[in-house]
Amino acid sequence: MRQSVPVPHGLPMDRDANPFDPPRAITRLRAARPVSPLVFPDGHEGWLVTGYDAVRQLMADTRFSSRLDLGVVHVPYETPGMPVPSEPSPQIPGVFIAMDPPDHTRLRRRLTGAFTVKRMKQLEEHIVEVTERQLDAMARLAPPVDLVREFALPVPSLVICELLGVPYEDRDTFQSNSAKFLVKEQTLEEKMAAYGALTTYLAELVTSKRAAPGEDILSDLARHDDLTVEELTGIAFLLLLAGHETTANMLALGTFALLEHPDQLAELRADPDLLPDAVEELLRYLAVGDVFYRYATEDIELGGETIGKGSTVVVSLLAANHDPRRFAHPDTLDVHRKARGHLSFGHGVHQCLGQQLARVEMRAGFAGLLRRFPTLELAIPANEVKLRTDMNIYGVHELPVTWTEPAG
Repeated sequence: MRQSVPVPHGLPMDRDANPFDPPRAITRLRAARPVSPLVFPDGHEGWLVTGYDAVRQLMADTRFSSRLDLGVVHVPYETPGMPVPSEPSPQIPGVFIAMDPPDHTRLRRRLTGAFTVKRMKQLEEHIVEVTERQLDAMARLAPPVDLVREFALPVPSLVICELLGVPYEDRDTFQSNSAKFLVKEQTLEEKMAAYGALTTYLAELVTSKRAAPGEDILSDLARHDDLTVEELTGIAFLLLLAGHETTANMLALGTFALLEHPDQLAELRADPDLLPDAVEELLRYLAVGDVFYRYATEDIELGGETIGKGSTVVVSLLAANHDPRRFAHPDTLDVHRKARGHLSFGHGVHQCLGQQLARVEMRAGFAGLLRRFPTLELAIPANEVKLRTDMNIYGVHELPVTWTEPAG
């Protein structure tokens, strides 16, 4: 029987219990009503989905549309990597995360071969080499150092630049504009200025690859005459943004979580074979890309509720990943847990295309970091770590770390 629970006004986003858990308000709401009405700040009524089963069902149901031109986001949060519309906005060419089949299918199909499990396994040795070189550079520095700047951000940036054919020497341009683009509390003009700077750069890049293709993913795409330069630019924007931002934040926030759970860190150091499961557990536990939006294209039954046609639906992956109906003791980090089935990469047709790449990078990153820096610790109190509560992809802005023994 449905419990009586106040309808939330606005979306509680702050991870207030500790840097890793869902907001208490969302936890209480999930327990009482996993599919709940939600009143947006402008008075518009929609829905908030927090239960694991309901989130999984919703993300597999294509009647819940991802198209921003069908709905309006009424709060200052949005699908990570997408502009905040104050009214239905036109589709952006190539940005297939905001498309439905068959448009989504046409573009995504062009990329599936580039990110297969087999291809990622072939790349694994090279990714380990990239990781070790960055650890060598970090080891030459005198601690304390910022783990974000010296390790967590460079590793996935180097890898995605190489895969896409983006010159790594241009990283200051795309990293700074990516960061500006992902700030929550800013005007649409500010966000679109960062987006415009990124896409102007990428449009020039894909145009040059169409003229003189190389051995990289963007060149492979540019060989397809049916893809316009605008579509190529949109695809490049998505892949570059997701390819370095999400993994960088998982590496940094994951390291923070392990340092704050020394018992789990010790077990991982003692048995490196636990690492694949630990990566899945960290993905579940942290869910750095949390909030997504969908729009009901018809009346749809979900979790005992009727979501009316045209409704805006907010999905919390973090809340779903911490649902005790699916994961026992969900707010506990447990590197022994078999956390496969978590929803951090989404589910259904929009499930993250680069998830295997992210897994390889995280396995290589955490394995190398733990092996090379056995005495790694925070250089500041944990409550002074600057959290990315102001960003649409969660993590830490900086993670000052130190070590007492020379790195191996």
